[in-house]
Amino acid sequence: MQLVVARIGRAHGIKGEVTVEVRTDEPESRLAPGAVLATDPPRPQPLTIERGRVHSGRLLLRFEGVQDRDAAEALRNTLLIAEVDPDEQPEDPDEFYDHQLVDLDVVTGDGTAVGRVEEVAHPPGQDLLVVRREDGGEALIPFVAEIVPEVDLAAQRIVVEPPPGLLDEAGTDEAGEPGAEDGRR
Repeated sequence: MQLVVARIGRAHGIKGEVTVEVRTDEPESRLAPGAVLATDPPRPQPLTIERGRVHSGRLLLRFEGVQDRDAAEALRNTLLIAEVDPDEQPEDPDEFYDHQLVDLDVVTGDGTAVGRVEEVAHPPGQDLLVVRREDGGEALIPFVAEIVPEVDLAAQRIVVEPPPGLLDEAGTDEAGEPGAEDGRR
């Protein structure tokens, strides 16, 4: 199975280094020298990491065969993809790969069905579970312990404790009455 582990940013310096936006919790193993990574968009050859270093809080990588700034800049916005054994589990029991969460049922603490995880989005700030609601709508649920206290892979479900308003339909009040949000009926 393939997992996106990073996105290449801009070139750094004149010797072929690039900045990298890390998208893995295991950069020390996934982005280590010698790692061979597929790319999106695809390249004729995978990229092999020659060396890496941290500079001013950002990871910089240099790839074999990328010798100058122009070659490095040509890689900008390329996704780096690692091949991972589908049975591999993250070291931390509270971490999950996206593929483990997709298609899990989502229920509230009292057992009310919410929907099914369609994908995991990774915007800045925090990850979001994109849930296809039972009524066909979509809910975005922050994937944080306060809201998602339980992920049970064996039972194929995620338990959520949503704060008020997170799962309410737009344009309805708590009783399901239209227009109550602005005080008019």
